[in-house]
Amino acid sequence: MAEAYARGGRYGKALAAFGAVGALAVGVAAPAGASEAGPGTGGERYVALGDSYTSAPGVPEQTGGDCARSSVNYPSLNAKWLHTRTFKDVSCSGATTDDMWRTQGANPPQLNALDKRTTLVTLGIGGNDIGFGDIIGTCAQLSATDPAGAPCRTKYTEGGKDQLTDRIAAAAPKVARVLKDVHKRAPHARVVIVGYPTIMPDNGVGCFPAVPIAAGDVGYLRDTEKHLNTMLKQQAAKAGVRYADTYGPTVGHDVCVPAADRWVEGASPENPAAPFHPNAKGEEAMARAVSGVAKKR
Repeated sequence: MAEAYARGGRYGKALAAFGAVGALAVGVAAPAGASEAGPGTGGERYVALGDSYTSAPGVPEQTGGDCARSSVNYPSLNAKWLHTRTFKDVSCSGATTDDMWRTQGANPPQLNALDKRTTLVTLGIGGNDIGFGDIIGTCAQLSATDPAGAPCRTKYTEGGKDQLTDRIAAAAPKVARVLKDVHKRAPHARVVIVGYPTIMPDNGVGCFPAVPIAAGDVGYLRDTEKHLNTMLKQQAAKAGVRYADTYGPTVGHDVCVPAADRWVEGASPENPAAPFHPNAKGEEAMARAVSGVAKKR
């Protein structure tokens, strides 16, 4: 969602609207391959797949080269809490469902990390398939034209059809295909699809111009994210896997609350994180939500 890092380790053009280009585009010395922990005291063999909401760009300490993984992202925290036997984090900023099967920069196809010994898989994907980064950038640019209105909603519903609803529907079979292959490669694993946390205020009241989203578009983007999460939950149910709700537990910690209470940063992060992405507190909250689902046998 709203990827801060495009392929190649640079910001997507959508976020240029916030003047954020280069703010987090720092060189990372760590190799771009999987972050892998050695044997622990538990028996869990855990593989984490996903996009930047999983990898946590900008959150210290950064690993994974252009994939911008954090050492305290929700997979790393869960691996620590579960005392995993083995742990591979192959999440990568900018990932779409297609990147489960193809090389993304120096990151191998994410599904290659799975095997028949894998016992736990978490998957956070879908936001980039609907182009949420470009959507946020477009909405930010349009907000200046009508800050009290809903210029972004008007654009995406022109002609009486919601383009974003269509994009979410088109992403559903892609997520289903990923889950099918996860089952094939890791037939004995518990699988958890991870939803996206609260970004826009759940009450629909924005904070323009601090977060440059027009008043009427705050609720529209909130509902779009909820629709995306609903699709992910539905695909989890159809595939017989688990769904971790990270939206509910993060309500009240959105982009508009004071920095001390914020778990997802806005256009100009005040805590280390990429724009419109979880900070360390947000990743911890996501980890708690995922852990509660993953531990169930």
